[in-house]
Amino acid sequence: MSLPVAPSTPVRGQDSAPGRGLALLRLGFRPFYIGSAAYAAIAVPVWVLSAQGWIELPGPLAPLLWHAHEMLFGFALAVVVGFLLTAARAWTGQATPRGPALGALALLWLAARLAAVGLPYPVYAALDMALLPIVAMVLLRVLLLAGDRRNLPLVGLLLLLTLANALFHAAALGWLAINPLQPLHAGLALIVMIECVMAGRVLPAFTMNATPGLKLVVPRQLPAAALAATALGLASWVLLPASWWVATPLALAGTLHAALLRWQPLLTRGRPMLWILHAAYSWIPAGLLLLALSASGVLSESAGIHALAVGATGGLVIGMVTRTARGHTGRSLLAGRAEVAAYALVMGAAALRVLLPLVAPAAWAWMAAALAWSLAFAVYLWVYAPWLASARIDGKDG
Repeated sequence: MSLPVAPSTPVRGQDSAPGRGLALLRLGFRPFYIGSAAYAAIAVPVWVLSAQGWIELPGPLAPLLWHAHEMLFGFALAVVVGFLLTAARAWTGQATPRGPALGALALLWLAARLAAVGLPYPVYAALDMALLPIVAMVLLRVLLLAGDRRNLPLVGLLLLLTLANALFHAAALGWLAINPLQPLHAGLALIVMIECVMAGRVLPAFTMNATPGLKLVVPRQLPAAALAATALGLASWVLLPASWWVATPLALAGTLHAALLRWQPLLTRGRPMLWILHAAYSWIPAGLLLLALSASGVLSESAGIHALAVGATGGLVIGMVTRTARGHTGRSLLAGRAEVAAYALVMGAAALRVLLPLVAPAAWAWMAAALAWSLAFAVYLWVYAPWLASARIDGKDG
């Protein structure tokens, strides 16, 4: 799905006069992009220090579960929420939460992050589970009012993520006799499916738009086959024990996604805001193939998980939060040195976390990856937080 840089139709039921209200709360991407970037910069180093035994992480969750859950339902979902609250307005011309209503949603997200390390577990679980259903209902209302049926599956994906989150909390509380990591794997699988759909829509289109005369021809059945194999492979990985039955669809999915690299990524090397999307996408076939190897008993599944979580998700996030923030603050879609540094740091973090442990397992690889990741989002905050907290430079609303 692509995100227009401005609403395609006038916004109904919403005061569009520029300068009204706190700039930070004028559109969903503003508070949620700042919150997710700050959380990414802080939470990963905290996890590494805790895993090395240098600090004790407060709160009811084991450190590994806290890290896995918060990177999915804290960091990544904040970006999804900010994106959707912004995109829905652009797609439909309908009003989305702003002002006090948007502030309440952002505070709800923040309260859950703080509750994870300071309040009894049932309070944390209740706060953490509240945001996604609210956003799903907001999105459903906006899409129905506009008659936009094409994007309704996004509501279903939000509700499936809500279910995965609920199952995680039920397992962590001992109410459900399953491994709490299983619903977290389901959450990662759902996010990867969203990324596959998004990449299939925007990468070939963006590449052709940026390269005059280029015509990318991909067999019509290939993207659909890749999505189907990915859904089957990831569902098998989540639901079934490791076996060749799980490895086979994962390997097929990885191979099909690798075939889609014919989208000519090398043509984008002079356009950082485009090459980061291609680079991040390349981690999807890598992650699926690594998961296939882990299901075959060849290596730990950590490599595949982090290829998808750090390389694909982290890379697509840093690419999206720079591109869309520039567009929605009235700036050009051209990356400067800061953006290039952030992109390189995220890709470096993925390589350090995924590839280095395969050949030389060492704690310093974790720490180096965490440092690169944290620096990437610190750079983003340094440049973009003032923009996100200020009015558009073109005087428009949003």
